[in-house]
Amino acid sequence: MASALTSSPGSPQGTARRVRFVIWILLAVLVASGAAWYFALTSAKPSQEPPLAGAEQLVRTDSHRLTSPAVEKAQLVEFLDFECEACRSIHPFVEELKQEFGDRVTFVNRYFPLSSHPNSGPAALAVEAAAQQGRFEAMSARMFETQEQWHGKAESQGPLFRTFAEELGLDLAAFDAAVADEKTKERIRADIADGTALGVTGTPTFFLNGEKLTLTTKQDFRQKLLDAVK
Repeated sequence: MASALTSSPGSPQGTARRVRFVIWILLAVLVASGAAWYFALTSAKPSQEPPLAGAEQLVRTDSHRLTSPAVEKAQLVEFLDFECEACRSIHPFVEELKQEFGDRVTFVNRYFPLSSHPNSGPAALAVEAAAQQGRFEAMSARMFETQEQWHGKAESQGPLFRTFAEELGLDLAAFDAAVADEKTKERIRADIADGTALGVTGTPTFFLNGEKLTLTTKQDFRQKLLDAVK
């Protein structure tokens, strides 16, 4: 006779116990099978390099492309500040690189005025207003050529920048309207937002084919471009 503390094989309690036991075995088999399939699937995949972070933020449709090679072999993006002395210092060398590699490399400029430079924002506004009349590079060059005249001054240099527009033969009414237009300011803010998202903290900052460059010498800079277009 079965004890009151045990169940006979044919009792309802014994049947329920066997059913639970079978279910646990089936679950264990399914988990093991799933793990095996997952391992096989992942191990069969070829290793892939992760995409460059923020690549979609490096160049926008409205970004200023300074060269248009028939066959692009590389892309160099510079985040710059027109009141930045280091940007002014390297500008002539970047111009040399454009002459040498412009038929293979797309050179792109992005705005990144720093808060520590009181007139970097107005300078960017003036350059963007000139860009709307097709004179981005001319006004950029003028900013760097004259930087020592206005760099570090607390008062706004907007009136001086307007004389540059006049010297370049721009439509001053259109220039003034563009400088005052909130859309022009938003255009510059968008560049700053992209740069910040990409980890830009100072200027000039260069990205070559999506990789943030750490440069030591001009020769090192040139060699990186040579390697990129091979």
